[in-house]
Amino acid sequence: MPMEDYKDIVGTCAFVTTMAHMLSPSLMCKDICKKGTAKGVDPMPFIGGLSMGVIMLQYGYLVQDSTMININLFGFFVNFVYTLIYYFYSPDKISCLITLSKAVAFVAVVLGYTKIESQEHIEYRFGIVTTVLFLLLIASPLFNLGEIIRTKSTAMLPFPLIFMGTIVSFQWLLYGLIINNAFIIFQNAVGFVLSFTQLSLFAIYPSTPVEEKADKKEN
Repeated sequence: MPMEDYKDIVGTCAFVTTMAHMLSPSLMCKDICKKGTAKGVDPMPFIGGLSMGVIMLQYGYLVQDSTMININLFGFFVNFVYTLIYYFYSPDKISCLITLSKAVAFVAVVLGYTKIESQEHIEYRFGIVTTVLFLLLIASPLFNLGEIIRTKSTAMLPFPLIFMGTIVSFQWLLYGLIINNAFIIFQNAVGFVLSFTQLSLFAIYPSTPVEEKADKKEN
């Protein structure tokens, strides 16, 4: 049975799992609403997700893939809601607006590029842009690797996001293989390795800070 016969099944599974992954930040929003403030919460997961949703949506239109278009429309909508919630509860709305303005300007530049690039090269070159941004977003938790090793704790890593990200990247890797799209294959092959690497840290280090565990033992 050729792989193309599994396209709809794999695409649907990837779509549903990605939706679940995109909904996971709602737990952060729930905590913000419960506390009544977004103080101490980094806005980049929301603003970054909103920006990547627009950029990946543009790529979906370029390759004319309905699954990618639909999932990124959903991603744009939920991240727009997350960003609104964060802004409403933000104690520093000016700083939030500045960060959002920078993100909007960056996305505008990226989308503007798609209007001036030749049709012959746009899919390949824009694919490179989305790949770099996508991998930077996935790899961002590893920027804290030094701190994780120093504290011997994975408390700062979001386990649900990483766990779901590992599953999602694997499913999109299969989808990329089926439709024979080099960028989707490369993005998600590297994304899967990065996510799995982060996931493996939970098997090495506990999710509870060492100091906190020591306090519990003393008590």
